[in-house]
Amino acid sequence: LKEAQLDTYIRSLPDGLDTSIGERGIRLSGGQRQRIGIARALYEDPEVMVLDEATSALDGETEAAIMESINRLHGNKTLVIIAHRLTTIEKCDLVYRVGEQKAGRER
Repeated sequence: LKEAQLDTYIRSLPDGLDTSIGERGIRLSGGQRQRIGIARALYEDPEVMVLDEATSALDGETEAAIMESINRLHGNKTLVIIAHRLTTIEKCDLVYRVGEQKAGRER
């Protein structure tokens, strides 16, 4: 939970992890849903993680903290990160830009 920046939020809930979030997480914000998805992915510990706009609903500070956690996986996991924000992919080894009906390696 800490790696996904959820620990403080969970502690603030009346029933902690047992708090009802409604059907399909209706009581959660988009950012909270994204952080839960990231926490689940980190908990499952897969060999390959695909993050498709996984931080798009987060503020810059929260995104930076989560990306710091994800970047610590460098060398241990294969990460495919799809993002519009350049700050999300700044530490990636390979970057491809997709647009205008073409794709090319940027670095």
